[in-house]
Amino acid sequence: MYIALFYRNHALTVLYTHSHFILPLSTIQLTCILLMLSIVVYIGTLGARVICNNIPGLVVKQRQLCQSHPDIMQAIGEGTKEWIRECQHQFRHHRWNCSTLDRDHLVFGRVLLRSTREAAFVYAISSAGVVYALTRACSQGELKMCNCDPHRRGRSSDDRGEFDWGGCSDNINYGIKFAKAFIDAKETTVRDARAVMNLHNNRCGRTAVKRFMKLECKCHGVSGSCTLRTCWMAMSDFRKTGDYLRRKYNGAVEVTMNQDGTGFAEANKAFRKATKNDLVYFENSPDYCLQDKAAGSLGTAGRLCNKTSRGTDGCEVMCCGRGYDTTRVTQITKCECKFKWCCNVECKDCEEAVDVHTCKAPKRAEWLDQT
Repeated sequence: MYIALFYRNHALTVLYTHSHFILPLSTIQLTCILLMLSIVVYIGTLGARVICNNIPGLVVKQRQLCQSHPDIMQAIGEGTKEWIRECQHQFRHHRWNCSTLDRDHLVFGRVLLRSTREAAFVYAISSAGVVYALTRACSQGELKMCNCDPHRRGRSSDDRGEFDWGGCSDNINYGIKFAKAFIDAKETTVRDARAVMNLHNNRCGRTAVKRFMKLECKCHGVSGSCTLRTCWMAMSDFRKTGDYLRRKYNGAVEVTMNQDGTGFAEANKAFRKATKNDLVYFENSPDYCLQDKAAGSLGTAGRLCNKTSRGTDGCEVMCCGRGYDTTRVTQITKCECKFKWCCNVECKDCEEAVDVHTCKAPKRAEWLDQT
């Protein structure tokens, strides 16, 4: 596997050539990505101090944490991949799809340079991804500084009765504590409006993971009866956090800074105030219809759309009224499936002709107006 780092125009470009995946992140988002890319590959030969000192964009506290906890940095890198996949899943049917696959590698970074609701979501989901990865690594015994939640001991009760704490409860509080220390370190060095916005959205992401902690139990007794139960607290699948933050994105609140510069006021008095669980943003988003590098918009030319849908994936919405092209293609599907005792399902491969719809490119004059 080959990994390359490029630092240009205040953006860190990360290139994984083995998967043709190109993702740039602004230096503000170094909280999630940068460390796996260098530390995991080179930590054995160069040492943590040398590697951490040569990662661009880290503030002093982040460098110190990087040097002191290389195992945690590796876990953060693993979490990076998870939140990127989740972000792309949540917006797969939207004009902005959280992706720069095979396209201009600076666009994602441009999105983060603006204080839009898309930037708010990226900060929140990346912060959540770090918490999730660190907490999981604790429970799996991969980190030196933490393991299972030490506070889940003795007996407790729920609506089903009493139970004994056992197993390995996910140490979510440690994950949140370290993620806050590392991620927020950069924002606390410059207390401007954007930093306050980032800190708020970072917190929303961290607490979102804790919101979906669940009690899991194992029954003990004759024939599986639950006369005795052993229980532990576990994180839910990260998809629940992604779904929740996506809803928060839909209801994100446009704000302005208050007079003393410590908090927010609603930009429009006719709308509700932002709560601590709401994502907040300052700038309206572009429509992402046309390619606009300055705005971080890739445009929707060539994107797949659904001819029959009236939602965001529909051709009318996705293509911004420009129309779409239809191509007849042949796809292979599984058909005539039969269950065979025991215990397999056997299917045939069937060919099926289907129509694929893709958004038309804008007319040249229309495109030039936006560039």
